Amino acid sequence: MTNFDYIIVGGGSAGCVLANRLTENPENNVCLIETGPEDKSPLIHIPALYAFLVQEEGESKYAYQYDTVPQKEFNSVTIKESSASISDTLGGTYSVPQDLQEKRRGFQPRGKTLGGSSSINGMLYVRGHKWDYDHWAELGNEGWSYNDVLPYFKKSENNETFDDDYHGRSGPLSVAQLRHDNPFSRYFVEAASKHHKYNDDFNGENQEGVGLYQVTQKKGKRCSAAVAFLNEVKDRKNLKIFTDTVVDKVNFQNDVAKSVACLRKGKPLIISANKEILLCGGAYGSPTILQRSGIGNKEKLSRLKIDCKLDLKGVGENLQDHLDYITSHRVDSWELLGSPFKSGKFTLRAPFELLKYLINKTGMFTSTLAEGGAFIKSNDKLDIPNIQLHFVIAMVEDHGRAPLWGNGISCHMCLLRPESRGSVSITSKDPNTHPLIDPNYLSNKNDLKSMIEGYKKMMEIMNTPPLSKFNKVRNPVNLEDDKSIESAIRARADTIYHPVGTCKMGNDEMSVVDANLLVRGIKNLRVVDASIMPTLVGGNTNAPTIMIAEKIADKIKGIN
Repeated sequence: MTNFDYIIVGGGSAGCVLANRLTENPENNVCLIETGPEDKSPLIHIPALYAFLVQEEGESKYAYQYDTVPQKEFNSVTIKESSASISDTLGGTYSVPQDLQEKRRGFQPRGKTLGGSSSINGMLYVRGHKWDYDHWAELGNEGWSYNDVLPYFKKSENNETFDDDYHGRSGPLSVAQLRHDNPFSRYFVEAASKHHKYNDDFNGENQEGVGLYQVTQKKGKRCSAAVAFLNEVKDRKNLKIFTDTVVDKVNFQNDVAKSVACLRKGKPLIISANKEILLCGGAYGSPTILQRSGIGNKEKLSRLKIDCKLDLKGVGENLQDHLDYITSHRVDSWELLGSPFKSGKFTLRAPFELLKYLINKTGMFTSTLAEGGAFIKSNDKLDIPNIQLHFVIAMVEDHGRAPLWGNGISCHMCLLRPESRGSVSITSKDPNTHPLIDPNYLSNKNDLKSMIEGYKKMMEIMNTPPLSKFNKVRNPVNLEDDKSIESAIRARADTIYHPVGTCKMGNDEMSVVDANLLVRGIKNLRVVDASIMPTLVGGNTNAPTIMIAEKIADKIKGIN
């Protein structure tokens, strides 16, 4: 069957929600299309193993391993290229490595499996600040205030701890307390609480403060969007799931979206929609599908000889992301995670912890690594927190791709509402070609100023007892010298995996979708994912993406 009522393009957080909710009506025939495979790997489902999902050389089975363009505000680095051609005396030619200098690129892994990035993320359940959603409404997006969206956060949530006006207890998404009581995470909370108030619920009445994160886990296993929303409905007769299927573009009849052109196992396939096509490809996938479909900046599309169906200049623009800096500290302890065979203590302990996990679903293997956290202000003049901290029970550098000897702790510091704006765009008609991603980090100087202030706040905590005794910093920085902090940020800061905004919701000339997430100027086509966020929320983006899909599912069903 290649004809359906609804086609959902992308089996990530939003796509899984929509597949579940739209098939509640047995009259709706729904097709869910995912580029990657099914989510069967134990690396996905055993919480602490997720770090290995993006460490493969080349393209990963379960993750897109994107890189940004060289970032103008980052430091230059030396790279190896094999492009220099040398001729020998016999007339033959061969390539030799050569050192080149370029600005440092960023690493941008995204999920490529059922569940999308919710299958490879750190499992933290964070909604953002109520101000974020009130701000969306103030920008002209009716129906997106905090009071409007709170019911949809609650609808999806099954919170094992809290039962109050801010939480749900009957949704598919399991939200739990950590099942691993690590002493270093408690040390972080103790140290941070000497400077900031304690908060046991970042998603309650007030976000500000320090505490332990709640996580999307159920009985010690990852509760991704696929586990929460898709597993229980896979066998519905009105749902068809295509994995390992690449969507090339949307096909139109006049101004109506009618079908999608796909490559399934290398063979062309056309799938038609009677009612709607829903793009859920995320901040990189959705705008690039629109661009290949002829919806985007006419001038840019013409360079690729793509016929422009609709000149929407905002497609791929307005890219926002949480830029993050990590401080790592070497600590010799049995209580910390380390790289296999590079941490003697963890290597010896790992078999016992794995056995504990397999029997009881407890212990180190249930850890999200980032266990403790905080939402704080970089300066006291701010009304709401602008800095988020993630405390990690391991040494982390280069997204975990640089295995380090020994054990240690780390702390992430990210800027919650950056003013810098970037873009994503296709470079080819080929849907398998990686897009050009330019977050344009630190292009707004206010971002750098705030990150310098945030770094000082983070180190204030790391230098407070009981954490202060673990002060073997891998990359020490002079806290009294803003230039030294700036240099460190330019040398090592990178994403904490929260790109949004590239198909933004709004009513200005750069908006792509309206408040119902319908693509402007096109019928029967919506974008439903993090790309529609007009501004980046103050926190992790998985829970807000699920909320967005819950709200639009009700809209489609005529409930709101």
